[in-house]
Amino acid sequence: MTERRRRRIFDVLSRRQPDLTVLAEDVYKPHNLSAVLRSCDAVGIGEVHAVRPTGGIATFNATSASAEKWVDLVVHQSVEEAVGVLKERGMQVYAAHLSDDAVDYREVDYTGPTALLLGNEKAGVTPAAAALADRHVIIPMLGMVQSLNVSVAAAVILFEAQRQRRAAGRYATPQLSPEQQREIALRWLSKADAEQLAQEPLGSG
Repeated sequence: MTERRRRRIFDVLSRRQPDLTVLAEDVYKPHNLSAVLRSCDAVGIGEVHAVRPTGGIATFNATSASAEKWVDLVVHQSVEEAVGVLKERGMQVYAAHLSDDAVDYREVDYTGPTALLLGNEKAGVTPAAAALADRHVIIPMLGMVQSLNVSVAAAVILFEAQRQRRAAGRYATPQLSPEQQREIALRWLSKADAEQLAQEPLGSG
């Protein structure tokens, strides 16, 4: 493993945001879920939650076999289960959902523990999921089209979350412990490089 590669890995891990995540509800197209994962990686999210698409697991199998090795995908059997897990971690859940109570996505605070709930490509967030969310957010639309692709919507909202967190200094201090960073790095590396890293003193990255 080159020194440049090592520094890149630990530089990325030093900016991971373990208290920011996405919950994808029944997002059934592999390329959309893959694009969501890429946006998550870009803003420092290391773990994404998803509710298994109704009727099968093809989306998750196809995505897990792709290049998205940098973001862990946790699959839940129901949205109730998924939201319950996130709220147990103290996360506020914002659903991208048009409702009478929905607010501009830029008007909410993403600097605290936050999960962004996204619905599928056709129906959006289900009524059951919307009822579980703490707040509903929307992306104002000024044209004839009144909705965005789920992966595009994810990117728009997540980069607002990144902007707020950067301004609050959340990326300036590592949110993962040295032990957590090493554990993830070992999973990212090839077998040979992982064995080399495992022999080194903690903190040498």
